[in-house]
Amino acid sequence: MRVRFLIPTVLTALLLALGAFPVSAAPQGTLSLTEGEDFTFAYSTSEPHATNWIGLYRSSGGGPVDEEYVAPSLVWEYAPESEGTVRLSADSLEPGSYTAFLLARDGYAWLAEPIEVRLSAGGPISFPVEEATLHNARQGQAYEAHLGGLVSGAGAEFTKVSGDAWVEVAADGTLSGTPRASARREPGVSRPDRSSATVTVEATGEDGSSARLDATIPVRRHNEPLVDELGVMSLNTWHGGTQVNGYHEKQVRFLLESGADVVGLQETQGTHAARLAQALGWHHWQGSGSLGVISRYPIVEEYGEVNASGGVRIALDGEESQVNLWNVHLGYTPYGPYDFCFDGMDVDRVLEREAESGRTPQITDTLAAMSDQVDAADEVPVLLVGDFNAPSHLDWTDELREKNCGYADVPWPTSVLPTEAGFTDSYRAANPDPVSSPGLTWSPLFPFHEGSTGPVEPQDRIDFVYHAGDLTVRESHDLVVGDPTPAPEHADNEWTTDHAAVLTFYSLTS
Repeated sequence: MRVRFLIPTVLTALLLALGAFPVSAAPQGTLSLTEGEDFTFAYSTSEPHATNWIGLYRSSGGGPVDEEYVAPSLVWEYAPESEGTVRLSADSLEPGSYTAFLLARDGYAWLAEPIEVRLSAGGPISFPVEEATLHNARQGQAYEAHLGGLVSGAGAEFTKVSGDAWVEVAADGTLSGTPRASARREPGVSRPDRSSATVTVEATGEDGSSARLDATIPVRRHNEPLVDELGVMSLNTWHGGTQVNGYHEKQVRFLLESGADVVGLQETQGTHAARLAQALGWHHWQGSGSLGVISRYPIVEEYGEVNASGGVRIALDGEESQVNLWNVHLGYTPYGPYDFCFDGMDVDRVLEREAESGRTPQITDTLAAMSDQVDAADEVPVLLVGDFNAPSHLDWTDELREKNCGYADVPWPTSVLPTEAGFTDSYRAANPDPVSSPGLTWSPLFPFHEGSTGPVEPQDRIDFVYHAGDLTVRESHDLVVGDPTPAPEHADNEWTTDHAAVLTFYSLTS
């Protein structure tokens, strides 16, 4: 990998303009990247201290731009002298843009203006996929999409190789133009509202290497809905994906190939939703900790975080078609299936411990925050996705009593309460038989409890995509890429998480 320094003056000016610190209080120290192939920083400060430190953050995650904690640094080291050098290891980092901060006394006050650096992938220019479908366009309306984040390698410049005449390709990978009524139809598709544009782009790196990507842009007629089919996913990223080597490219490849349009992410560590959205050219909402949302279509309102959940409003077609989406990551301990399978507790005690875990009050508070939106779901549909860390009452049936350690008819609150509030479990709507379609999401990596030895790990469906309002489930699947090797031998898996994903495709009413 190669490290490149990006001139900090624009970043600093922007932060000053945004009021990240008063002009009169601008830090007087210095921070710079030294020559070399790693993150070695030279620093100076008039306020030396044993606990001053340099931390590195993803630029898309923000870091302490307002001199307050936002998320953990990715790597850090102490910088105790009045001047010196500090090396931060890049071994655990994926290619991308990062911001380095020189910070005071184990805190977040700036001692120098931050600098932005970029870690470029070693080797030639490459794309994670050979072809990709982008967000929808409409005849007669200006269109724009961004491919620049998809490429790996240093100094990529994009050119158009071939494709529909209306699509222009800028050097930074931006596609733009206005489709006309003559947009080419997809082969074998006769419906007039199912045309598409195609363009082949080439990215050339500063080392002379190049790679091509075939992009497809679905084009809707001028009088048709922009989006009439929507793919909604829930994905626990497992510490952002960092437990698996090459996680960034693997995650981007999976998301592109899945066909998802909107994804509720958990375990983002305050940064990874922004990272993935930047790579995909999508929109995002990044919560302060676990939660994030990425979307092909604009996020037009953020509802904030409410007790292990967060919500956004997504405009699929301006004001004409929108959805509300709430994403949850409920408490993980104590875990109900362990109480049943390992400790033999009775149902009443397990339900008491569901409340002790935080899950019952968390889902109650989330549903209360959503209640007005659910009441109006016939006008704006509502989605509820996430890692619920508890099974569904629809799966703990008498037919599955043996699988569920001898228990049945368990009214798990985290599934009963959404159902009572008017939500439909989309996976069970598409796959009503839990015997033939268990839809297990925990866990493809842990067949045994606490590693490769010990008792068999209870396998359950604990990740969900719920909906309320005028949405029709077309299909729903639990997804895992390849055949993941169980932990602890998981580092080279193509699948980057310990959960299966859930993906539901909906039809939207015009």
